[in-house]
Amino acid sequence: MENITTLKMPVMKTIKQIMEETGFSYRYLAHLCHQDKIVYVRTGKKFLINYEKFIEYLNTGDKAV
Repeated sequence: MENITTLKMPVMKTIKQIMEETGFSYRYLAHLCHQDKIVYVRTGKKFLINYEKFIEYLNTGDKAV
């Protein structure tokens, strides 16, 4: 029997795409990225935000340390 590992690719969206879907401002989303409060990668000048992790952040908020 073979061991097959399936990897789920994260859905990465630009700030503009998330702005259109959620109504949050560019400034607020960029601020969350700069503070490392949400999961993102930077490609040149663009921020690509992990959409599932962003929704998780909205549901849970900041975690107390």
